[in-house]
Amino acid sequence: MSTRRKFITTTIGLSIYSLIVPKLYPHQKSINTLPVKLYPKALKKGATIGLIAPGYIFSEETLSTATNELQSMGYQVYHTEKISRRHGYFSNTDAERAADLNHMFRNNDVDGILCIRGGYGCTRIMPLLDYDLISHNPKPLIGFSDVTALLNGIHKMTGLVTFHGPVGSTLDDTYSKKALINVVRKAKKNYVIGNAPLGDELKLNPEFERYTIYPGKAEGVLCGGSLTLVNALIGTPYEIDFTNKLVCLEDVGEAPYRIDRMLTQLIEGKTFRKAAGILIGVCKDCNSSTNSDSFTLKEVILDRIKPLGIPAAYGFSFGHVAQNFTFPIGTEAFFDADDLLFKLTEKPVS
Repeated sequence: MSTRRKFITTTIGLSIYSLIVPKLYPHQKSINTLPVKLYPKALKKGATIGLIAPGYIFSEETLSTATNELQSMGYQVYHTEKISRRHGYFSNTDAERAADLNHMFRNNDVDGILCIRGGYGCTRIMPLLDYDLISHNPKPLIGFSDVTALLNGIHKMTGLVTFHGPVGSTLDDTYSKKALINVVRKAKKNYVIGNAPLGDELKLNPEFERYTIYPGKAEGVLCGGSLTLVNALIGTPYEIDFTNKLVCLEDVGEAPYRIDRMLTQLIEGKTFRKAAGILIGVCKDCNSSTNSDSFTLKEVILDRIKPLGIPAAYGFSFGHVAQNFTFPIGTEAFFDADDLLFKLTEKPVS
């Protein structure tokens, strides 16, 4: 075989190999096979919660409030000095934020991990996480908003069930605290996750309206969170495979056309049309636009989601709202779009 033919053959072989075996970041496992599902231990009274700030900066008042609220729930609180060494708009450098999260999984005295806030920055630290360490030390990881990236990415890389729930800065609500405890401390098979009662003012707010988008019942594994962050994972090693999943989505402060654009991107992707069901939380401050010809939020959602023919509903109590329930990423659940019924069909904790 000539040198030129050998070069071409080798090049083609390497190209095919690169398509089959994706480039891995440090500590990243191969994702050609799905990891075994890992269930963290329940966070009983007296457990120690490690506070981390994996993204944006926060105030000392926020740290104090989060600590007090966790203690009122019967937990001990721990954090390192890495939690707040401001670096621009981040709470610390990428390396230090990742190191702090790795430390919480490594530390045998820490039983669970709560993110103190969302903001931005979680996607930057994901290549720096030690996924082997995490898989050998399964613990509840809790948060929402930007933390969506960590919750879904860590579950994909390790199989660990994670928890979309309040962050430290939003724990000062009785419903949210009770909903969190019911899932990470007391959850049982067939536990129904109930929506928060709406006051008269919220009942008049179209962003809080509860309605069926497409009727039907579905079962599947839970995934999702912030629509913006779910989209941000596309094209990365942490991209969500929506096949047979119950997809939970919400967002905040996005004009209807931006919600339209993000939903369209998901729909035109590889697997979103294969989802088992779609649960949309409250899209707070997403119904306004400077364009007088704008569609409403509801019109966008119905236009984009209803034609998929997948059981779907809007208005669940999760997202950037005061009353925020907790749902476990990676857990089997049942969904009835007609009655907006949502229940876990397996225990998310051991």
